[in-house]
Amino acid sequence: MKKLYSILMLLGFIFCLSINTYGQEVEKPEGQTEIPSELRQLYAQSAVLMDADSGRVLFEKNGYEQKPMASTTKIMTLIVTLENANLDEIVTVSQYAASMPDVQLGIRKGEQYRLGDLLYSLMLESHNDSAVAIAEHVGGSVEGFAEMMNAKARDIGCFDTYYITPNGLDATDEGGTHSTTAADLARTLRYCITQSPKREEFLTITRTSSYSFGDAEGLRSFTVGNKNAFLTMMEGALSGKTGFTNNAGYCYVGALKREERTFIVALLACGWPNNRSYKWSDTRKLMSYGLENYEYRDVWEETVFHPLLVKNGIPQSGNLEDSAYTGVELAVESEADHLELLLSEKEQVSVETNFPEVLTAPIEPGTIIGSIRYYLNGEVVQIYPVVATDQVEPITLPWCMKKIITIYLVKMF
Repeated sequence: MKKLYSILMLLGFIFCLSINTYGQEVEKPEGQTEIPSELRQLYAQSAVLMDADSGRVLFEKNGYEQKPMASTTKIMTLIVTLENANLDEIVTVSQYAASMPDVQLGIRKGEQYRLGDLLYSLMLESHNDSAVAIAEHVGGSVEGFAEMMNAKARDIGCFDTYYITPNGLDATDEGGTHSTTAADLARTLRYCITQSPKREEFLTITRTSSYSFGDAEGLRSFTVGNKNAFLTMMEGALSGKTGFTNNAGYCYVGALKREERTFIVALLACGWPNNRSYKWSDTRKLMSYGLENYEYRDVWEETVFHPLLVKNGIPQSGNLEDSAYTGVELAVESEADHLELLLSEKEQVSVETNFPEVLTAPIEPGTIIGSIRYYLNGEVVQIYPVVATDQVEPITLPWCMKKIITIYLVKMF
């Protein structure tokens, strides 16, 4: 009896071990990507080229180092305002907002403006006074608005970003320094143009060439022009924002869309005066690299499944002699028949299936049994659940009794 018990325990341990290995992550391989020769001479201290559709970083130079980001901050100011306020609300200018340094619109304490109009001042000419007036109105204070900005940064996965000001002026407080990384800056613009429920409004404002408006009383009028030279620099230029402070240097984040491909470039510390054009040189170089080296490829692979053994399940044949094992058919849960990824010629995708060798009844149709995983550079880029298509009931005492009685009666008659 002891020997039988030991064998059963060993079999149970082996079975549990096979089940527990299902779903474990494949260890990410180590590896360095060689820097392309055409990107070895960038001016920016930090740079990122991102695929806007997937969020994958295609190239980075110190892309995860925190640095001040100047007025590129204002893309977050804009999207937080669009998502949290009515643009027809009236903003009353405070003395603090009116006291902001250049670049400024020149609004005065006590004046009132439509919130939506100030957003064009914010983005087209990067006015610092408009940014503070917007922040105080939407967040109750600059500090309150900064909390909203930091909350949104965390929501979209920008964990190396910290906001203090809505205009990007250099600042430090007890929480840290106003800063981001090139990767987070690219991720923020990606959210603004592809994921936010207000993405169309964001694009409309940032793509406007000029805009005219006045104060609520009609006593003053303004016309602002778009300072984002990239919009007319390359075919397909989509959106972007410049920035500069003495501490941050020249910064830029911009997006370009051609056919089905959308690229984002983020640059931090890209020169200081008199090197204003460095950011345009780097942006063009990175965008051109993306366009020349990355295309969408269909990497879908058809998978042929064999029935998976189910232990202690009622066999389809109904024969008691077959009751040790029965099989369950598998299928990919998704109806997809293609998977297109933005890849360079050198990049290859690997595919792995993950499910146990044996299951235990009961099994219901639609039960997730395993998965098919697509890997690129050691990272999972797509997961398709694999499900059971059959129902397998467990062998129970009543079923056995019924089967034995049936066999007995057949033999008797």
